[in-house]
Amino acid sequence: MYKLVRSTTTRLSTLNRASVHRGPTNDVPPAIGPAPDLDPEIAKKIQEDKKRLQWRTPYSDRPDSFYSAFKLFASENRNSELVEKMQQPIDLSPSAILEWWQKRRTTIEAHMQKFIPERHATLGDDIATAHFIVHRGGSVRFRGSDKWIQKDEDDEYDLPRHHIPGMVLEEVRCDGMTLFYEGMENIQKLLRLKHLSFEKVARFDDWYLDRISGNVLPSLERLNLRGTAVTHRGLNCLYRLPSLKVLLVDDPEKDIHWKLTVAMLEEWNPNLRVVASE
Repeated sequence: MYKLVRSTTTRLSTLNRASVHRGPTNDVPPAIGPAPDLDPEIAKKIQEDKKRLQWRTPYSDRPDSFYSAFKLFASENRNSELVEKMQQPIDLSPSAILEWWQKRRTTIEAHMQKFIPERHATLGDDIATAHFIVHRGGSVRFRGSDKWIQKDEDDEYDLPRHHIPGMVLEEVRCDGMTLFYEGMENIQKLLRLKHLSFEKVARFDDWYLDRISGNVLPSLERLNLRGTAVTHRGLNCLYRLPSLKVLLVDDPEKDIHWKLTVAMLEEWNPNLRVVASE
């Protein structure tokens, strides 16, 4: 036992104040000297003590707690949000309340647009995507039909409620919709989709485009990005769309960066035309 105490003291003396307060990270330098040969029971007790000294488990993560049923609505960074709110003065002005309410609505809407695997497994990727787009104000067209499906004046629309083999999406219009990054995962695995439009989707930026380009759209021929927040940097991810023939942007000759990026894309894909209008 005397050996154990002496070895532990030696290790602690080699640590400075910064390493003590740094916490259990991987970049802590190893202690100088041989590691103590601890008895298994003592080592187990040390691990139990470390676990007991950790931060408490949130109520939403406790399986035996009533609050675990609401884990879906729990914020992942609730601790930092609480500290941030406590450090700010209370502002009950109408503008502050309105700003809080708008942020709250945005958070809820972004959550409601998250990908639901069960919906795609039940309806199939084409019909599930059609429901997601039409329900939020967009329109779709299936192969073999000239009819565009969209909501009517009563917010009703005619789409199948179960999987129908042979129903293939060919065109999707998201023009003017309020889309969040979380919703981009719903537009995926559309193997026969030819036309996709995000015209005047204000939130659509380089991150959105990067997500869409990786969603397995091998037959996409026409992509409309007019009125979006996409920059020349975001166009670099379009190499993932091998069948792309027409790319619509606001001004392909806006500046030297746009000209160089467009030239690079057209060199990579000789069949691609980057234009402002057809």
